[in-house]
Amino acid sequence: MPGFFFGDSEDPLGISMGSSDMNRPFLGFGLGLRKEHYDAILTDDPAVDWFEILSENYMVDGGKPLYYLDRIRRDYPLVMHGVSLSIGSTDPLNMDYLRDLKVLADRVQPEWMSDHLCWTGVGGHNYHDLLPMPYTREIVRHVAERVSRVQDYLGRRILLENLSSYVSFDSSEMSEWEFVTEVAEAADCLLLLDVNNVYVSSVNHGFDPMDYIRGVPAGRVWQLHLAGHTTNASGKIMIDTHDMPIRDEVRELYANTCELLGPVSTMIERDDNIPPLGELLEELQSLRDIGENCWGMPG
Repeated sequence: MPGFFFGDSEDPLGISMGSSDMNRPFLGFGLGLRKEHYDAILTDDPAVDWFEILSENYMVDGGKPLYYLDRIRRDYPLVMHGVSLSIGSTDPLNMDYLRDLKVLADRVQPEWMSDHLCWTGVGGHNYHDLLPMPYTREIVRHVAERVSRVQDYLGRRILLENLSSYVSFDSSEMSEWEFVTEVAEAADCLLLLDVNNVYVSSVNHGFDPMDYIRGVPAGRVWQLHLAGHTTNASGKIMIDTHDMPIRDEVRELYANTCELLGPVSTMIERDDNIPPLGELLEELQSLRDIGENCWGMPG
């Protein structure tokens, strides 16, 4: 199903240029595309509105991943989600990576593209982890300049996702939501708001998660992530693991987010202990029920 827009902007990106009014497309309710579900998606016609692909899984020259990608793309809208942009690093932007990313985007023609507000490596070494940054205005300027260059190269705005975090920095000058907002506005980019990450970080750092949700610019939030999480052995630190069903407290936060932001394309991330597609469809339907109830949409 194609996305549709809220608002009357004629900008092809759905954004009123020079205005804080963002007319975002609404794709409905989606899932992260995982190889375990390829065949079921092609044979069962599941009740999924769209899929999110992990960009790096398809930045290849050929083979089964691209075969299935092309077949699924014919029937479903796709968005691209990356983990290797390393937008916060002090290394130069990886132009080889960006070239391959753009080639994939030309093939997929995604509704949008996203990555994380973090760094993943330095000195030419990729740590294969999403690493946090201090929330300072110097880093805002550094990241925003790099985001602007990426957007110019790709020819489209990107969405940046908030992390789950486990440490804080003495050098931070603002809250995380203030940092996210300043980066998005300085770079004129969009946001992927991970509701589970907000909850995990709120418990780990002792803030009200709704302060975060209220603190980011609503019009720039084009996508929501939900996932499961666990706690460490002590039971005191929550860890974003993507290997469990969504917990009730995150569902409640999602409902409050829906009330505040209005219709935003929503999806489930599941990266480990991946269940049969039917189980994820039941979980997705529960989110659809929450969203449609909040937004007054017919079931």
